[in-house]
Amino acid sequence: MTTITILGDEVATATGEWADGRPLVEPDALSAAVGWTLKPEGLCRDDQCVLVGDGSAIKVGEKLDLAAVANAVDQPTVIDPDASVVVLGQPNATRQAALRDRQAPDFTLADLDGAARSLSDYAGKKRLLVAFSSW
Repeated sequence: MTTITILGDEVATATGEWADGRPLVEPDALSAAVGWTLKPEGLCRDDQCVLVGDGSAIKVGEKLDLAAVANAVDQPTVIDPDASVVVLGQPNATRQAALRDRQAPDFTLADLDGAARSLSDYAGKKRLLVAFSSW
């Protein structure tokens, strides 16, 4: 058993194992790890449930495959077994709505002087956001 770090809306850890590069956790650890609970009606969070049939698509033996769970609830994932990390992205529907509505999520970064600046600080003003990556 190893500790798996899950980066999503919150940072969480779960005790689990890796099988062929896939993170596996006990069903009772799922809620604390990703916010979803496996119930007879499917994967549920608050009043939302996603049907998963008999669960065979998300189970490996008695454990749950976090990557398959994320896929079932339409969340993209990045998995690094060597670092024991699973990163969960926002659900596809959330990202598509943001693109359709042209709403950027609020974020905070340091400016050149080190002061924290949020995108929302400039609400009601025209903004030009430039992003760069060397990769």
